[in-house]
Amino acid sequence: MTRVDGFHRQRLCVLPRPLVAAALERPVTRRLVVTDAGVFPRAAGHVRRRPRGAAEAIVIVCAAGSGWVEEAGVRTRVGRGSAVVLPGGVPHAYGADETDPWTIWWCHARGSDLVELTEATGTRPGRRVLPLSRAERATALIDEAVGALQAGVTAPHLAAAAGAAWHLFALLAADGALPREGTPVERALRYLEERVDGSVRVAELASLVGVSPSHLSAQFREATGGGITAHHNALKMAHARTLLDTTDLPVAEVARRVGRDDPFYFSRQFARAHGVSPSAYRAERKG
Repeated sequence: MTRVDGFHRQRLCVLPRPLVAAALERPVTRRLVVTDAGVFPRAAGHVRRRPRGAAEAIVIVCAAGSGWVEEAGVRTRVGRGSAVVLPGGVPHAYGADETDPWTIWWCHARGSDLVELTEATGTRPGRRVLPLSRAERATALIDEAVGALQAGVTAPHLAAAAGAAWHLFALLAADGALPREGTPVERALRYLEERVDGSVRVAELASLVGVSPSHLSAQFREATGGGITAHHNALKMAHARTLLDTTDLPVAEVARRVGRDDPFYFSRQFARAHGVSPSAYRAERKG
């Protein structure tokens, strides 16, 4: 027997569609409004089929067990610790595994920013299942949205749910962009962070993580949007800002601690990055 809801200890919030229409006319929620949200624990028999897609974008986070999602006749397994992101209007079906039914946290959302938000997660035909490094953070955000809707459906409650959903989409986007632990890029990033007071040659770094310099450079640019040397310099400038903000160290000593023996060269680099000299930066009021 298949079921769409009615699972033991489930939580389920569905906004009346006139309220959704009104929310889409108001500031904040016109950009993003959570229309439906909930949790289905060990949802045996759960199946949903939408041959014409849904009006909303859908996010499903599998917290336990497993399930599947189907698009264009292709079925993909959904395992624990992964998310499904389906843009609005995409025909699809999904359901729980027959022998190990999933526990899912899910939400539907509409709004003017949904296209950009869903695209930022990296979802695309053939890649609707996204691995998560920390699925509990995603489920906590959906729990926050569910809690807001269970507390009420006034404009402030809907704004609170929208805030949690916005954070969820941002989390999915960042999680997909960051390199996985143990990969060559992730190990290279950690190496650079640990050597903010020194210099690193690209060829040596590539050899250390076991790939060619060209391969590492390409992967690094894909993961960070910039080159290896530029990233290392940015780390140095970030550490320099911390030292300028939290210590009374002379600028020459700050330069030395970020691997710049020539304080004049360091000052020129700092000024190019920040628009002011290290001394002027330190004198600025912050916070």
